[in-house]
Amino acid sequence: MKIFHLSLECYPVAKVGGLADVVGALPKYQNKIEGIDAKVVMPWYNKPFVHDHDFEVVFDGFIHQKDQMFQVQVMKERGNSLGFELFLVKIPGLLDRDNPYGYWDESQQFLAFQHGVLHWMTAMEIRPDVLHCHDYHTGLVPFMIENCPEFRFLKGVKTIGTIHNGEYQGQMKWEMLDYFPWIDGNTDLKVLDWDGWINPLATMIKICHAFNAVSGGYMEELYQNFKGLEHLVRQEHAKAYGIINGIDTEVWNPKTDDFLDFNYDKENAGEGKWKNKKALCEEYGLNPDLPLFAFIGRFAGEKGADLLPGIVENSIQQTYGALNVMILGSGETYVEDQLKNLNYHYSNFALDLGYKEYLSHKIYASADFLLMPSRVEPCGLNQMYAMRYGTVPIVRYTGGLQDTVQDISTGGAGINFGSATVGDAVNAMHRALSIYHEPGLMNDLVHINMNFNFSWEKSAENYVNLYRK
Repeated sequence: MKIFHLSLECYPVAKVGGLADVVGALPKYQNKIEGIDAKVVMPWYNKPFVHDHDFEVVFDGFIHQKDQMFQVQVMKERGNSLGFELFLVKIPGLLDRDNPYGYWDESQQFLAFQHGVLHWMTAMEIRPDVLHCHDYHTGLVPFMIENCPEFRFLKGVKTIGTIHNGEYQGQMKWEMLDYFPWIDGNTDLKVLDWDGWINPLATMIKICHAFNAVSGGYMEELYQNFKGLEHLVRQEHAKAYGIINGIDTEVWNPKTDDFLDFNYDKENAGEGKWKNKKALCEEYGLNPDLPLFAFIGRFAGEKGADLLPGIVENSIQQTYGALNVMILGSGETYVEDQLKNLNYHYSNFALDLGYKEYLSHKIYASADFLLMPSRVEPCGLNQMYAMRYGTVPIVRYTGGLQDTVQDISTGGAGINFGSATVGDAVNAMHRALSIYHEPGLMNDLVHINMNFNFSWEKSAENYVNLYRK
């Protein structure tokens, strides 16, 4: 069974968020299943991975967008170093940039990527068994293969759509229809419409053969709160599934992680975490004898990042400085500015702006607790990374967090809180402090968390079973 994953991100080629981690791991684990041949197709980016690996051009052609003609090159990584075949689509002027997002012509970029992929497959007579479309960026692929005569060769190919984050749907004005491949004149264009806009995510849900959210909890939430698509997802519920993400336990393994100052496993977790914590605290001027709370992620409203300044200030003041807080991330400028001001005033608060993969690994290995005050969390990978490294997650009970983190009061090994507010988050931190000061209990939680199995193996099987359906 030939599976092509279509995505804007894939770790370690280009990463902005959890989408990259999923696409960088899922096909690798799928390829361990007998009879599965999973590949990844993504845009070309001006990134170190691209320059450090050997690629060969396997296709060279042209597509038209409106009144412009663009060259399309498809490059294949020669060494299959990621555990699957990787193809990069390069379109000079559109798909040859430094980053996946943040450009004024994103809609045209994403259309060109989808057009380029299908043009290559059609021209080379590559017919997958399943096209797996990740998020709205590839959500128009099911529409194109069914309604654009250019891709008649692919008509009928099964399509799966995965919703990693329903907050982003890719709405575009109807003028963008001019940039589409030629559409059959008999096509009912209402299938593209949602609330007066072309909506790629809505179109994907309407046309694909099946779709899933990245956790059962998030799938249930989408029926009630989906940025206007609630009625649609309820209407299409017969082909809706919830499949929880996994993590790449080969990459995320404290016993072998090259990013760590000190490697450790379950047997020596206490000593290993202490040594890593001591080194990290010395680097950032924190007191290693205090409990370390950490946040890693984007400064976005859905992550509850606007709560962080209040959480930092209130937790330090209410405990008279009896804890450390460390934050790694970037995003909303006003959040960054508030955190920089707090970093200046509080010696037991450390801030590192930006995203550094190596530092995230160090923090997971060093922190005692991980904070996730998310308003929306489709699956969440950070809590799984934290638990893998023996760090206790403190999470708002929502989406995939409720599927993966059970509160200590109900037999779990984490801490849950109900509302995305500063007060609820700080109260949860107070609970964490009481746990921290019971060494026996804290050690038990470290070992319990490290025993959880969040490997992709089970999730990969669930996706393959969906393909076979």
